[in-house]
Amino acid sequence: SSPRQQQRRVRDTNESSAASKGSAAALGYTRDRFLSALLPRSSRRAPLIHRLPCPARLRRCLVPQGAGGRAGSISLVFSAQILSLGAGFDSLYFRLKELGLLGCTVVYEVDFPDVVRRKAALIEGNGELARLVGGTAGEKSVMSLAGEDYKLLGVDLSDLSRLEESLKQAGLDPEAPTLLLAEVVLTYMENSRSDALIQWAASSFSRAQFVLYEQIHPEDPFGRVMLQHFSRRNSRLHSLSCYPDCQAQRSRFLQRGWEECSVLDMNEFYSRYISADEHHRIQTLEPFDEYEEWHLKCSHYFILAASKGEELARTPVFTKLPSEEWINPAPQVAGIISASACSVDAETAGLRRYGHRSALIKPHMILTTGGFGEHDGQHRRLHELHLLIKHQGMWRAGSVHLEEPGDTWGMSWDGRLFHTMTCLSGNQALVMGGRTSPVNPALRMLQLRFAESRQISAMGRAAVVELAVLRHVENPTGPRWRHTATEVRHQGQMFLFIYGGRSAVQPVLGDWHFLHLEELSCVQIPVEGPLPVGRHSHSACSWDGGVLLAGGLGAAEQPVGSVLFLRPTERGFRWQTVETQPSLLPRYSHTAHVHDGKLLLVGGVWLHSPSVPGVTVIDLATGLCLEYQIDTVSLEWPLMLHNHSSVFLPDEKELLLVGGGGNCFSFGTHFNQRPVCLDLGSILAGH
Repeated sequence: SSPRQQQRRVRDTNESSAASKGSAAALGYTRDRFLSALLPRSSRRAPLIHRLPCPARLRRCLVPQGAGGRAGSISLVFSAQILSLGAGFDSLYFRLKELGLLGCTVVYEVDFPDVVRRKAALIEGNGELARLVGGTAGEKSVMSLAGEDYKLLGVDLSDLSRLEESLKQAGLDPEAPTLLLAEVVLTYMENSRSDALIQWAASSFSRAQFVLYEQIHPEDPFGRVMLQHFSRRNSRLHSLSCYPDCQAQRSRFLQRGWEECSVLDMNEFYSRYISADEHHRIQTLEPFDEYEEWHLKCSHYFILAASKGEELARTPVFTKLPSEEWINPAPQVAGIISASACSVDAETAGLRRYGHRSALIKPHMILTTGGFGEHDGQHRRLHELHLLIKHQGMWRAGSVHLEEPGDTWGMSWDGRLFHTMTCLSGNQALVMGGRTSPVNPALRMLQLRFAESRQISAMGRAAVVELAVLRHVENPTGPRWRHTATEVRHQGQMFLFIYGGRSAVQPVLGDWHFLHLEELSCVQIPVEGPLPVGRHSHSACSWDGGVLLAGGLGAAEQPVGSVLFLRPTERGFRWQTVETQPSLLPRYSHTAHVHDGKLLLVGGVWLHSPSVPGVTVIDLATGLCLEYQIDTVSLEWPLMLHNHSSVFLPDEKELLLVGGGGNCFSFGTHFNQRPVCLDLGSILAGH
């Protein structure tokens, strides 16, 4: 594409960002009444976009909380001038001006000439904004608007000589303490040009701080989805080719004249520099249940703060230095597991889903229920049940015939997500919980019975499972999703142990229930030991008469790293901690299985490591915890190991991954295209 076309696509990102800022401000995520005046159009965006670290959220941390107060993360106390590069429709100046926080500070904003002309027209057309600026337009100059403490310049940042000359004419003082801001701007420039801009800034100002906000980690599955999104928009992220992670970005600045530089991804930023009260306020603004996409996107954006000059170098931009304990080193990889896409003899679009459940209902027969996925080329909640049958070494798609006594199809399967489906003795299963939206829980349990399957035809393509809905029952444990349900035995009777999850009212549940499987009612069974922290999106497996609980997401929306055993006792059960060496990295949205005294944790989301979760094997006798990386080179799509299901095939020592992915709203819906087989034979034999 031509340079002019590239500029137009970059300008389009300003429109998208401005719409997101306006939507977030309208719902109270940011307190910015000036955005509506600078946005010609605005529409409501998804909750995930409101939460994400858009520039509007970051700019809030630039505003000090009064004299002597901290700025949340970034201090302006030494800044005599602010230079915002690629400012777009930024409203920072007006917020600082209204609060009386500018003092003698002058704000310079630079963007493409046509963007600046549009912004100048919006300001001049609004009486309040024009009064705050108090300046006049400059029609023949690159400076489209000039006030005593506000300069709006239309210059291409790639043209350094013109940029320098224009800023000089506008009154920028290279000797004055200067704060430079660049929010997803430099990455759209060729690396040679953005590098030159970074070096120019270091050499031009004697005392300066540079705050940069951009993307990282293009190599992992979510990073590949991110790159595909920008590729479809013809907006290439140039910086990722040379500066793919935080360390590379830090070295980039230090090698170009900056004396100090700190970098942290947005998971760390939100955890360490956003107060608990603010976290709680955000959680209560609107229903939210896209935790995986939230944390994954935060791990792919960073904020960098570089400084130079003796005074500023001694005063870090971040008011408290990030702890080195935040980022754990990448876990030592004990081995590699090969992944291969399964050969299925029929269309597998029905398995492109997430938030579903898959279970081995009979030998070599897998039933998948619910979730959000693809049907007839559309993305929606799925009412269709899917069957996979292994025959002569190949997985084949079967069909499900559903019989229901007096109920409608819609009542039998309501398109719920994040439910549980527990296979019980007697060819039965119990479906519990789930939701159809973050405010609409599924209130009824479904008791299913699997009849004998019809014989596979000579062509091997006509497998049918008779699935009868025995009854709909009100859920006695209350509405919940992202919970677990695990079969246990107590005093010769079978129970389902339901633990944790979340509801439309409670973001985290820490309660548990014992559901009698014949009566389908809850009973009281004594449980001793220290209470575990509440969590959802954890895993639970039956083992040694009790339940193994691992990981999950806690009340502060931080992953949990504990492994707990609900151990059977003479009176009931007792909680005890399973110690691991080394310590288990906190994670959630994984799946788990127990085989031959080993706990297998598959995939999930973690925040504190630069690598991506693969398969963790914990020896329950010794506590030895080993991490295995998944080799996905043979797959033609990014393997997303969250919101997935997995089925362990003990005879083959194989793990079948079914579905997985999510809806990022920013980057689109992404599914695993086909079931994936993991060969665990070598790692299980090695323990």
